[in-house]
Amino acid sequence: MSLNIFDVLDGALDVLDLLSSGSSSSSDRKSLNYDERPQSKKEDKYFKEKVSAGFMLASVVLFFIVFHKPLPIGDQTTALIVSSLIGTAISGLLFFLLNLMELYYFKSIFKLLFFSCSVIAFFVALVMCIYYKSGIFI
Repeated sequence: MSLNIFDVLDGALDVLDLLSSGSSSSSDRKSLNYDERPQSKKEDKYFKEKVSAGFMLASVVLFFIVFHKPLPIGDQTTALIVSSLIGTAISGLLFFLLNLMELYYFKSIFKLLFFSCSVIAFFVALVMCIYYKSGIFI
């Protein structure tokens, strides 16, 4: 009597089918955590406020670096407007990416405004710092 591999697989599948049909009750499924989402790390209570404050602090430092000396002679208003628009566009792209990853949600409008304004200020300050300190564009 020869043993065929397909007979072994058929027997194993029958055993697995019996085991799975016997444990289909909802209490067994809950005890095995089939219906629950995987546990993620608990988010800090004030995480978004801390990130917003960090962006705001970084933007204050960058604005101080840019404006502690008088700006170079040239068309300052155009440079300020263009760098503000570039920083706003970069922050808009960041907001779009955060929205796609479903991370751009807030419980109150004030948290939304604080985060959005701090990110916009950070990217505007970063673009201005790069623009004026690099010396390439002037």
